[in-house]
Amino acid sequence: MRPPPRRPGGQRISDDAVRRRTGRGWEEWFADLDAAGALDWDHRRIVAFLEREHSLSDWWCQMVAVAYEQARGLREPHQTAAGFQVSAGRTVAVPLARLYRFWADEALRRRWLPDVPLTVRRATPDRSLRIAWPDGGRVDVNFYTKGPARSEVRLQHSRLPHRQAVEEMRAFWREALERLRAALEEGERGS
Repeated sequence: MRPPPRRPGGQRISDDAVRRRTGRGWEEWFADLDAAGALDWDHRRIVAFLEREHSLSDWWCQMVAVAYEQARGLREPHQTAAGFQVSAGRTVAVPLARLYRFWADEALRRRWLPDVPLTVRRATPDRSLRIAWPDGGRVDVNFYTKGPARSEVRLQHSRLPHRQAVEEMRAFWREALERLRAALEEGERGS
């Protein structure tokens, strides 16, 4: 038996959980999609079938379709229609506004992310940034308050060209977010 599919971020969705929410387990979904001919369909057609024939919510249509595609070798982990993607995050011991500034302000950002010419496409102060990456990728960054002096940044780097880029960017962001943490917390101690 195959392990249950993973949610974005790597958390497994159990067969029991999928059955509670959709009325079927993974193998039943996969058998139904096989019988319908989904091996020859693109992602949109699989989602449309699940919505039309089974009235699943948008979220569950996507989850079942992606799980099916991965289980049948039609899609690799971290693969989307626009390439591959990787997520990363870090909780830091500084207020949210300070964390956001270290991303949004170019001079502050260069302290922990030098030599990467980013283009901020859209910014919602203290909430999110949408960034164009130099190679055509996209980085969506979200900020969360974890308390008066703690905050979290979560990012998703998408439009990566291949599977190997996932691991490369995972390592890149792990190191970059550690540099960010050090720059933020060093500045807090010196304030």
